[in-house]
Amino acid sequence: MTLYIDPPTWPGHGRMWSHLVSDVSFEELHAFAASIGCPPKAFDGDHYDLPEFRYADAVAAGAVEVGSKELVRRLTAAGLRRPKHRPSV
Repeated sequence: MTLYIDPPTWPGHGRMWSHLVSDVSFEELHAFAASIGCPPKAFDGDHYDLPEFRYADAVAAGAVEVGSKELVRRLTAAGLRRPKHRPSV
């Protein structure tokens, strides 16, 4: 079980955001997100958007810090990438 998080460098809604992904399954991702108090509405197709203040919680709970490009590479390699322009299967 490995969860990955990129640095909170994505601006939106007056704060900075990170992305949290799994390289195993969405079930693993949902369970981990719930365990750190991330609401289901933060799920965005293939990742969770985490505000900067939740970053340390995710890392303390076991998420591995990686750069954004590495995060997308791992998500794609796992077959879990769902680009916004393509419908979910």
